[in-house]
Amino acid sequence: MAARPQNIGIKAIEVYFPRQCVDQAELEKFDGVSEGKYTIGLGQTKMSFCDDREDIYSICLTTFSSLLRKYNVDPNSIGRLEVGTETLLDKSKSVKSVLMQLLAPHGNTNVEGVDNVNACYGGTNAVLNSLNWIESSAWDGRDAVVVCGDIALYAEGAARPTGGAGCVAMLIGPDAPIVLDTALRASYVTHAYDFYKPDLTSEYPVVDGHFSLRCYTEAVDACYKAFNAREKVLKEKTQNGTNGLCNESNTGLDRFDYFAYHAPTCKLVQKSYGRMLYNDFLANPTHPNFAEVAPELRDLDYEKSLTDKNVEKTFMALTKKRFAERVKPAIEVATLCGNMYTGTVWAGLASLLSYVKFDPSQPKRVGIFSYGSGLASSMLSAKVVGDVSTIVEKLDLINRLNSRVVLPPQSYVEMCDLRKHAHLKKNFKPSGNTETLFPGTYYLTEVDDMFRRKYEVKA
Repeated sequence: MAARPQNIGIKAIEVYFPRQCVDQAELEKFDGVSEGKYTIGLGQTKMSFCDDREDIYSICLTTFSSLLRKYNVDPNSIGRLEVGTETLLDKSKSVKSVLMQLLAPHGNTNVEGVDNVNACYGGTNAVLNSLNWIESSAWDGRDAVVVCGDIALYAEGAARPTGGAGCVAMLIGPDAPIVLDTALRASYVTHAYDFYKPDLTSEYPVVDGHFSLRCYTEAVDACYKAFNAREKVLKEKTQNGTNGLCNESNTGLDRFDYFAYHAPTCKLVQKSYGRMLYNDFLANPTHPNFAEVAPELRDLDYEKSLTDKNVEKTFMALTKKRFAERVKPAIEVATLCGNMYTGTVWAGLASLLSYVKFDPSQPKRVGIFSYGSGLASSMLSAKVVGDVSTIVEKLDLINRLNSRVVLPPQSYVEMCDLRKHAHLKKNFKPSGNTETLFPGTYYLTEVDDMFRRKYEVKA
């Protein structure tokens, strides 16, 4: 019998974001809000956006084709292709089926997987499905690809600066430099109307902002507790079958060298990192690290703790240095692009690789927290064990971020209006300027009278 695959994880990553963005400080002035409301209050610097030339099909085609090209991936080496998105153009036809245009011409149509939809969580579900497939008896020896991305738009108002646009494609298989622990993960899923899209005539969601922040915090708490409990069980068993990552001696927050979060806003990520230390405090309040923590925080009612400013300030202060070193590198893309929804947490991993130098002789553990409203969430454990310099070089993330065009807020509003006009249209030709696109970008040329969409690639 053939040996089971080992060290399953991410072998290649590509990140796509539109060429144009808006400066959040300029958007503050344009919106007439107080200085720092978006840049400090939300922790956002720039926001990516696109006009009617790009849609979910085009950005996924762009990202997937770029992954294949940059890493010289044989289209026939892919046995599973899954998509995570909440940007829907069709209630029946999957985005994955559109992406098959990049595999089928090579004779590869024997490819499992379709789309995963649950707000910002779909990409993570696609990753978990891919890991499960490679570990299963159904695996045929080929790699999996996950493509996850969205165009995040909001109606004018307080939520609009939390938008963004982008996409991530990942090649997943055995003997990877970034190993995902297939045995150690935890999830929290429940019913909540915090953010949802019931109006199919609009790209805009219905959002209960304060409730959604609370839901995210509850998910961090629940996933972290379940993750810790699962790790304890695994440590008490033999190490067999844990994909080699569960022999850690550290406990609590410090067992993670780095942490990547889903980032609705970067300020929420900072609060959530502190919140995890608060959970450590509750589990072991007499630990010397918590000597300066007010004792009354130990007995705080859970419901009250979710919004208690003393808890927030105390543990954000205690984690300030660690946050700057271990988490901030993973939110640089989110800070500069905004929310990619399903792609955000995985773009965070790419961001971490690009802003931190990893030494293959010193493996580093990375925690991953994924959240999607409605709600579904998971916490995972990864380890950078191999040479990721090729990934960093091919991503070329920092140079590409710096090469974008910053447009004035009025242009952003006009492009939002273009998208609003284009939504659900047939017999339609977009009017956006293709000169604003990066070379290699797929763009929409026409929607015919049967809603069939046609694309070309920017030279």
